[in-house]
Amino acid sequence: AYFASRARESQIGAWASDQSRPMDARAVLEDAIGRETARFEGRDVPRPERWTGWRVVPDQVEFWRDRPFRLHDRLLFTRDGDGWATARLQP
Repeated sequence: AYFASRARESQIGAWASDQSRPMDARAVLEDAIGRETARFEGRDVPRPERWTGWRVVPDQVEFWRDRPFRLHDRLLFTRDGDGWATARLQP
């Protein structure tokens, strides 16, 4: 369902790119985008078999920013009903 909600150009990109694999030149990707655009012209772009996605629903998220002398900034967000509670943590 999520794949179908993505922009058509992103769907085409999923077919054209074998994500994270080495490639010789950007032109290789651009050529593949051209081929896939032509292949799916006038029809919906199906989800490639190799394409997967994960939905992560966290209960807590911590943002940590490095500061000199280990006096870091830390913010903790904790799910609180329909919203988030925020706490500043000591380094």
